[in-house]
Amino acid sequence: MSQAQQARPASGAAAGAVPVGERILAPDLARGFALLLVALAHSTGILNHTVPGVDLEPHGLERVFYLVMFVFVHACALPLFAMLFGYGLVQFQRHQDDRGVPAVTTRAALLRRHLGLFVIGALHGIFLFVGDVLGAFAVVGAVLTVLVLRRGKWVYRVALGYLAFGLVYLAVLAVRVYPSMAAGTTTDVPAGPDTTAQVSTYAASIADRLTDWPLSTLVLLSTILFAWVGVWAARKRVLEEPQRHGRLLWSGVIAGFGVAIAGALPMALTAAAIAGPSQSLAGDAKHLYEGAGLFGAVGYACVFGLIGRRLARRPRLSTPARALVALGQRSLTFYLFQSVCWLVLLTHYGLRLGERTGSPAYTALVCAVGVWLVSLVAASLLHRHGWRGPVERLIRWFTHRGHQR
Repeated sequence: MSQAQQARPASGAAAGAVPVGERILAPDLARGFALLLVALAHSTGILNHTVPGVDLEPHGLERVFYLVMFVFVHACALPLFAMLFGYGLVQFQRHQDDRGVPAVTTRAALLRRHLGLFVIGALHGIFLFVGDVLGAFAVVGAVLTVLVLRRGKWVYRVALGYLAFGLVYLAVLAVRVYPSMAAGTTTDVPAGPDTTAQVSTYAASIADRLTDWPLSTLVLLSTILFAWVGVWAARKRVLEEPQRHGRLLWSGVIAGFGVAIAGALPMALTAAAIAGPSQSLAGDAKHLYEGAGLFGAVGYACVFGLIGRRLARRPRLSTPARALVALGQRSLTFYLFQSVCWLVLLTHYGLRLGERTGSPAYTALVCAVGVWLVSLVAASLLHRHGWRGPVERLIRWFTHRGHQR
């Protein structure tokens, strides 16, 4: 499709996807970077057979690795992706409205889009990776489409109420956890087992995921609150118009990372075997770190809002920035690509890299960064040839099938 094409769609037909030249930089930059966080979190979990991924007996620099993982990665990656997903819903709706598409047609297109996303998520969750988020995002997106989009301001402001409640909740947990912190404690990190990473055959892993994926999807429906925050931000055009929201963005960076670091630190110090709370409060420390992850995601999103504002002033993007944008525009494709890589590289029935090295931490770091860099290069090549990602093309088919566009 020509980027200059602005013709309105035929009556009853949804407009096509946003041309690349019309896209806002910040969300795509953030999606591209979020894939690095996802790669680090998933590879660490698979290699350590735990959720979240952690070695209960780290040594040397491994302690620094797990400290950083718990403060800046584990609890931040999912909320960031969910917020960007919610942001994208409003962008899609706005794109349709600007082209004169009737509201009922836009809603139908979004529901078809989420149906397609659920199908892809189910296949991904059963055949590749049990921690799939696409199935849950599909349900969340359908609910937001029906109940939230095009509603009054008070509906959108529920997200602000959730953030305020979250701050109070985290403050209560912090008051309980921090006084019990002590150096040299032997508190265990409360991490659950990842059984699907330990099976010996691919067929056995599918059998496990057939029962585990539906349960995981039900748990992940709570991400609707994260996505709701993204919907509110998109309604305010925070990332589209960063020059109008500079103060808000800077406040989000400072406050978001401030809360995230303070909330994650007890769990991070425990994972690094440096200090920890009493064993009876380990669960509270985990809840504190998990809840703080949303605020870290807010910090990340605001950082990319500021970066997008700066890059928009330049006549031409640098090569790394173009690559990151290209990856963000194809985030679904390379999210699934990561799962294929983990299956080939890390499982017992694959190359078993985790069993051939002495450190899960270092192996996870190298694999995650390596897969992400390969994704950057591949996305850049697709962009250079004007090709969308194959999964993005499939989602477009679900969204627009049977309708002229």
